[in-house]
Amino acid sequence: MRNFSVSVLVALALIFASCSPAHTDRIVIGSKNFTESFLLGEMMAQMIEARTQLKVDRRFYLAGTYICQQAILAGRIDIYPEYTGTALTAILKENAGGDKQEVYQRVKDEYQRRFALQVGLSFGFNDTFAMEIRGEEAQRLKIKTLSQAAAFAPQWRAGFGYEFMERPDGYRGLASTYGLHFAEPPRIMDLGLLARALKDHQIDLAAGNTTDGQIRAQGLFVLEDDRHYFPPYEAVPVMRQETLQVHPEVGRALSELAGKISDEEMQQLNYAVEGQHHDAAVVAREFLKSKGLVP
Repeated sequence: MRNFSVSVLVALALIFASCSPAHTDRIVIGSKNFTESFLLGEMMAQMIEARTQLKVDRRFYLAGTYICQQAILAGRIDIYPEYTGTALTAILKENAGGDKQEVYQRVKDEYQRRFALQVGLSFGFNDTFAMEIRGEEAQRLKIKTLSQAAAFAPQWRAGFGYEFMERPDGYRGLASTYGLHFAEPPRIMDLGLLARALKDHQIDLAAGNTTDGQIRAQGLFVLEDDRHYFPPYEAVPVMRQETLQVHPEVGRALSELAGKISDEEMQQLNYAVEGQHHDAAVVAREFLKSKGLVP
């Protein structure tokens, strides 16, 4: 945890050193430090470049939720992709109840009221947390749900990202809901290492996301959240209201992405980068072209 605190301070220092406040002649787009967030950031950047005369600066891989939130509030970035369930629980500190429309509206209203941030329409997919085990293990034990997995958890080692261990919709609530107890305290790992660690038997259960490309690439199995612990996590653009007032064309450009990406398409895009090692910017452009959004 001490090392993470140092890394957060370093990340913050880099953000505020490398990014200047938003200017009228360009848009600064950020992303979190995983493939999907990068892809969404790149799609938004390419849409703005295709639909406006503005230059776009990319400030991707800015660590996690809290770093991106601080960066946009400070005006160091103008836009970044977020998830409604994450915004509701991690940033707004509210309970996770409600269907996807209710959660979206609560987040939209509170982000505008508290932060002067505009939450755009959903990109179309719901990237909820996924508790992953090895596919062969699921077949051998004949388990499909988290409730069934709880009986085997005392023999398992778990690995989670730092955010999942700390956030209110993360590990503690999940363990309480399903009565999960592991062979040892969960390992805190970089998100990019979890799937490989699971495949290599370093851990036996990991917290990923339903649209992870590594699920397919590593032959993993997603346990069903049969007690519906996790809230909806619709992917949405978060934008500075001030930016949209100066450049309403940015909002119009990003609105064209609303509803364009399904759960399956997002997983395929992630797999193209993580499993097939294609360039993320090229993957983003080819997808936008397939939807008729860019030339």
